[in-house]
Amino acid sequence: MSIEYLGLSQINGPLIVLEGVRDASFDEIVELSVEGKKKIGRIVEVYEDKAVIQVFQGTEDMSLNNTHTKLTGHPMEVTLSENILGRVFNGIGQPIDGLGNIVSDIKKDVNGQPLNPCSREYPRNYIKTGISTIDCLTTLIRGQKLPIFSGNGLPHDQLAAQIVRQASLGENSDEEFAIVFAAMGVKHDVADFFRRTFEDSGASSHVVMYLNLANDPVVERLITPKVALTAAEYLAFEKGMHMLVILTDMTSFAEAMREVSSSKGEIPSRKGYPGYLYSELATLYERAGIVRDSKGSVTQIPILTMPNDDITHPIPDLTGYITEGQIVLDRSLHQKAVYPPISILPSLSRLMKDGIGKGYTREDHQDLANQLFSSYARVGDARALASVIGEDELSALDKNYLKFGIAMEQEFISQGIREDRSIIETLNKGWELLSILPKEELDRIDTKILDKYYISKELPNVSDEL
Repeated sequence: MSIEYLGLSQINGPLIVLEGVRDASFDEIVELSVEGKKKIGRIVEVYEDKAVIQVFQGTEDMSLNNTHTKLTGHPMEVTLSENILGRVFNGIGQPIDGLGNIVSDIKKDVNGQPLNPCSREYPRNYIKTGISTIDCLTTLIRGQKLPIFSGNGLPHDQLAAQIVRQASLGENSDEEFAIVFAAMGVKHDVADFFRRTFEDSGASSHVVMYLNLANDPVVERLITPKVALTAAEYLAFEKGMHMLVILTDMTSFAEAMREVSSSKGEIPSRKGYPGYLYSELATLYERAGIVRDSKGSVTQIPILTMPNDDITHPIPDLTGYITEGQIVLDRSLHQKAVYPPISILPSLSRLMKDGIGKGYTREDHQDLANQLFSSYARVGDARALASVIGEDELSALDKNYLKFGIAMEQEFISQGIREDRSIIETLNKGWELLSILPKEELDRIDTKILDKYYISKELPNVSDEL
């Protein structure tokens, strides 16, 4: 028998306090009735006979006297079936595409657990994004969590949409692949951009979208990534699909956590964020992986905007501890009209070495990536020297490195927003760039691979033109 409580003790922002509660439990969902309107909330704190409840739809029209509260006895759950593919939901899993509710007997608790390390399998195969910088230099591996560190005004939304349109398991794979896309705190025009882009490209049929808009209640953002990951885990581990989960923007998630924590009167930690920010992020990120004896996998690309482009800010800093690498967007490249403006040198994928090479991509992939990293680092040295002594005073070799750097940015890093490059095209383009440099400079490549793939060109001697 459920008990309904009339009235509240306190209202503080998105939180309400209910007294005289019996048998309440942490994370339990409650149903709220306010003058005929239905809302739902979640118990976030219980002490003695008091319960602190987080209201998802906001507390604007609530008062201490007009609210009826009923405990449901279960945590937040989401209805799931294979029919969620191609659908659009709000931040707490309710359909907003006008196609009706999901009809299914399957309901899952959104507060899933990180995968047991003993049941994990090591990630091996790669996921193709069609973006050369990612596929060649920071390869995304199935079961990996690889965040994108961006900044305000940088084109991370366009990059996320391009990855959704182009991502696949490779040209020769016949395994099922789908994408869960969750957006937190996005503006209406950005949400419309995502929906329109996915529909126009035909990708929407294998995409599940969860949209928490900027004018939606802040506390919904704390649930949105959990709902998205629960859907991905169901499709991956019960339906055998390979799932790519894109979460944007994790900064909005962390700021919502800070706001709710402040409302609860908790002692703040770095930059005002709660001390449990690390464990909350880890709980989300560690839901990626491959489970032994299961056909499917969950791969994550969390996207976060770094306040003031500060990579040492708590959100990117803690994310870097938990995840297996990062893709960093660079403002100076963006100002040069390079898209996507991915900064190569601070970007890395710690798992790529085990998912590329012979049998996965091509035998030369690892050596080629190592050489491109090394040569592009030399470009920075040559540019620094040119800024001091002038470009005319550089050696012929340094001028070649400057030429290589320009070609790298304009032909390899930069590509069209609808340009989908295969892994073979990407690798061949990398070898074309290395042909700008003398063969003896390519000291990161095995001799046999260098002899097989190096493209010899009769280039004019730069020193002859001086």
